[in-house]
Amino acid sequence: MALSRVKALTFDVFGTVVDWRTSVTEELALRAHRKRAAADLPPPLRSSLERLAHEDWARFAQAWRDSYGAFTRSFDPSRDAWKTVDEHYGDSLANLLRVWGLDALYTDAEVESLSLVWHRLRPWPDAADGLSALADGGLTTATLSNGNVALLRDLDEFGSLGFHRLLSAETFRAYKPNPATYLGAARELGLEPSEVAMVAAHLGDLQAARSCGLRTIYVERPREEAWSKDDDKYQQAREWVDLWIPEQEDGFVSLARRLQDPGWKNTISPGAA
Repeated sequence: MALSRVKALTFDVFGTVVDWRTSVTEELALRAHRKRAAADLPPPLRSSLERLAHEDWARFAQAWRDSYGAFTRSFDPSRDAWKTVDEHYGDSLANLLRVWGLDALYTDAEVESLSLVWHRLRPWPDAADGLSALADGGLTTATLSNGNVALLRDLDEFGSLGFHRLLSAETFRAYKPNPATYLGAARELGLEPSEVAMVAAHLGDLQAARSCGLRTIYVERPREEAWSKDDDKYQQAREWVDLWIPEQEDGFVSLARRLQDPGWKNTISPGAA
């Protein structure tokens, strides 16, 4: 019954809608491969690159992503000048390249270009079809991401996602989990918080949304959840998440099917039991 009044769904994007890990790792590895093949690459730098395998670039991508999380969590709207996620990713990339001893690998223009890989992340296979089905079912779909508006616009177009609204932390000058983002989204949609459901692959995001009165839908994605399944708070989340879509189901397509099924309330997946 908790979702019976919901008129709009707001979606976390990185990890929930798009597979950032695969996209970023592949781009990092591809660009390094091209540099390694260049005839004018200094021998010490070539040697460093030859020692890096695909799993190393996966670690680099994770460190890059982790820096984003640290940045958004530490941002204080009352204290800090606004800085977009695009700006952060550019600065963070330059810093990581220095830490890894690769700061001579790219020109400044190439670092800026590589930092924009976050604008070209592939959606999860079910994302576009599921969003279309949800829209066909009469629900408004909107992003609610820490990504800036230009980034979200590019992801929406690149993935043919078809969101009705692109709501960003940039709109509210505060990053999730600041309540201004969740309450601001409901206000922008012209709805009460209880008429909006937050969809995310991160229970921390959903917990913050719930504290602001939004309903909650958890869609499991590979390697996205920060909370350990052994933690009490993970187990307790099964009591307050309104709808839980396990990883073995078909993500947003399964979500649309459940919300459109009049009997869905009696067919909550075993993952939420």
